[in-house]
Amino acid sequence: MERGPVLTKRLAHDDLAAVARVRAELREMLRHWGGPGRADLAELITSELVTNALVHTDRGAQVTASMGDGPGARVTGRLRVEVRDFVSRHPTLRDRPAEDSTSGRGLLLVHTLADAWGVRAHGVGKVLWFELEAEGVP
Repeated sequence: MERGPVLTKRLAHDDLAAVARVRAELREMLRHWGGPGRADLAELITSELVTNALVHTDRGAQVTASMGDGPGARVTGRLRVEVRDFVSRHPTLRDRPAEDSTSGRGLLLVHTLADAWGVRAHGVGKVLWFELEAEGVP
């Protein structure tokens, strides 16, 4: 079976410019993937998770983006993005952040836009992940 592309990046905790670099590399990886707006959606959700990891932890993060196996994975495959940080505290999904709040909407955005998402413990830390189908889930 053909393996789809994989992007892996290790990010320093104080390197917020890394968010733009990850977005650019993901955009290139997804250049021919998905229906209208799917790659943009993947970039948005990825940048939210990466930004949260870099802002709310002090040991950096690792981003891994991969596409499903099989013929056509580069065009029609399922995308999975994982953002690992090194803090074991799991984030909380808030139903409705206060209107004047400047934070607290990130996981709500991920929850609303991703086809699937979750968080799991991973050694020292955790992994927040999401998945998107190339054409969207009906």
